[in-house]
Amino acid sequence: MFDRLQAVEDRYERLNELLSDPEIINDSKKLREYSKEQSGIQETASTYKEYKAVREQLREAKAMLDDKLDADMRDMVKEEISELEETIKGLEDKLKILLIPKDPNDDKNVIMEIRGAAGGDEAALFAGSLYRMYSRFAEVQGWRTEVIEASPTGLGGYKEIIFMINGNGAYSKLKFENGAHRVQRVPETESGGRIHTSTATVAVLPEAEEVEVEIHDKDVRVDTFASSGPGGQSVNTTMSAVRLTHVPTNTVVSCQDEKSQIKNKEKAMKVLRARVYDKIHREVQAEYDQNRKLAVGTGDRSERIRTYNFPQNRVTDHRIGLTIQKLDQIMEGKLDEVVDALIMEDQSSRLENADE
Repeated sequence: MFDRLQAVEDRYERLNELLSDPEIINDSKKLREYSKEQSGIQETASTYKEYKAVREQLREAKAMLDDKLDADMRDMVKEEISELEETIKGLEDKLKILLIPKDPNDDKNVIMEIRGAAGGDEAALFAGSLYRMYSRFAEVQGWRTEVIEASPTGLGGYKEIIFMINGNGAYSKLKFENGAHRVQRVPETESGGRIHTSTATVAVLPEAEEVEVEIHDKDVRVDTFASSGPGGQSVNTTMSAVRLTHVPTNTVVSCQDEKSQIKNKEKAMKVLRARVYDKIHREVQAEYDQNRKLAVGTGDRSERIRTYNFPQNRVTDHRIGLTIQKLDQIMEGKLDEVVDALIMEDQSSRLENADE
């Protein structure tokens, strides 16, 4: 482990030198590449440097015990040694986590797809509630949200809504939201006061760059049609809506959110690229998952992952057995407690697998 950490620190120092080199500064591609690499290992390098400094303090403190000290001073040194040993243990645990191979998608923007499932109008209303929850969470994180495609219902919900979240690390925090979300509440559509159970599905796709998944023009069928829904008089008279079909994978994406056909095509292509990338990524991941199942998955979207119980103000994540009596706050976008617990469980699981 320490050989790997020293290699990371050496590489970090070398990147510092490279980023000060006038040749690199004038080469935007290399400058971007090296800056990204340095940013990715900065925390590991600084934590290892701190670890070595604390180890040196511990060595010096233990050496002091060999000196002639009075009883009070000896007790102080022993207390310092105990504190330093505890600090070292914490830093070692942190370094183990930092050495876990990083998901290459973690820093990416996210395309989220929320669909009402079982429950009719109430499922669509719940899909709308989830969209607002994630939008508010994104706002708190300082991320930007952009709707790509939406099929609203008359009651304020969505049969389907696809939107993009732009922000550094968005995928790392939202990737565990994949799956079926269940709600238990008295529906706005129910006058008898009975609790209903409905579901909505959430898909989280990392935004794919063109270099990561190549989609040839000849493989994409482009259809245009008149938009429907809100958007002014022109929305129903111009052929601004776009439907893209990736023939090899039979992946279909529509977009009519913009009045411009060009903008709709650009948005639809982002979703198409993300879906094709996601399909390829999941196929590669499938074999690994069969051999080594992690505690928190980002795979099967039919799996019920969470229940939102409104009468008891309770949310339960079934994958990790987490129950929180703060549903009202969570629906306002205060998801950090849930997100952090899922990340910690995933890291613990990966650590256990790394030790096998």
